[in-house]
Amino acid sequence: MSHFALHLLRHGEPEGAGRLIGRTDAAPTVAGIAAGVEQARDLGPEVLVASDLARARLAGEAISLATGVPLAIDPRWRELDFGAWDGLAPAAVDGAALARFWDDPDVHAPPGGECWSALVHRVAAAIGDLAARPTLVVTHAGAMRAALAVLCGFGPRQTWALDLPYNAVLSLRVWRGETPSAQIAGLYP
Repeated sequence: MSHFALHLLRHGEPEGAGRLIGRTDAAPTVAGIAAGVEQARDLGPEVLVASDLARARLAGEAISLATGVPLAIDPRWRELDFGAWDGLAPAAVDGAALARFWDDPDVHAPPGGECWSALVHRVAAAIGDLAARPTLVVTHAGAMRAALAVLCGFGPRQTWALDLPYNAVLSLRVWRGETPSAQIAGLYP
């Protein structure tokens, strides 16, 4: 059974870094975009996809210009929607509520926000629609973690054990099938 390379690139540093930025369309910094282009330089994608949020989309556009690979925009690769917490610094959120969320993000989703299983569901659908060709997706840390849940069976605690700094690349070997699966090929901060 053959596999294909799937590279997930977290967008570069946005304006207002350090906040809970989900659906907030924070602009990327110039340095963040440049670092993303550099990270993507040797990945060799035939398919390029980005979240529709500016911090990922603009990096995807720059990577497309640098590589000549056309960019497709897919909003299913967006970050988790933090609802009422979106755009806030973690210190501005009730500490007990935030701890409950990190402990069980499905049961204790942010007020008015998205639960973990909804994020996993939409990322699973996006993965299912990918062509079995070397692919680069410019996305967000939450969506990258959801991809690990879908493809490797990781739970939230396992996915949050991985450090995914801005411009981190998570490379996977993906096997198609009734239930797709993957092997981690590398994590490059």
